[in-house]
Amino acid sequence: MNNRRAFEIPFVGLKPGVHEFQYEIDDKFFAPYDEQDFTNVYANVKLTLDKKNGFMLLKFDIDGTADAACDRCGNPLTMRLWDEFNIVVKMVDEPQKMNEQEEDPDVYYISKTESHLHIADWIYEFINLSIPTQKYCPEDAEGKSTCNPEVLKKLEQMENDTEKGANPLWKGLDQFKNLQ
Repeated sequence: MNNRRAFEIPFVGLKPGVHEFQYEIDDKFFAPYDEQDFTNVYANVKLTLDKKNGFMLLKFDIDGTADAACDRCGNPLTMRLWDEFNIVVKMVDEPQKMNEQEEDPDVYYISKTESHLHIADWIYEFINLSIPTQKYCPEDAEGKSTCNPEVLKKLEQMENDTEKGANPLWKGLDQFKNLQ
């Protein structure tokens, strides 16, 4: 957990204005969190912190790569990570109450007595949001899937078997198909 201190920004000592921070994220960063559905993460996170009176504007730029499995055939994929996220951090007297009432996920409250900004959870969340929800092998120049052909053939066979009623689970339901 000692390396988590690298993700704490002592903002009290910063002068008002724009400050930039760089973070290189790899698989070790994700160890304290639950198991991920991706591996071999290499991400550069550029954080621009604009300190104002009573609040801060944070802009996270995510850039990098991660490996995952194709949702269709299971082939390994290397996906590009890139996205931008903005957060407004406001300093208030009752941050817990304000965070519970706030409906905008891009606004976060901290206590006026805080001295450090903890950004590890935001980086974790933003990297996860940068990964596509559907992961498929890319198409070739002719527009055809580059998925494993054996797996695609097996999936097609299973689909055809289901349509033909080959699945014994659905066998008895065919009699009700055309009833009205």
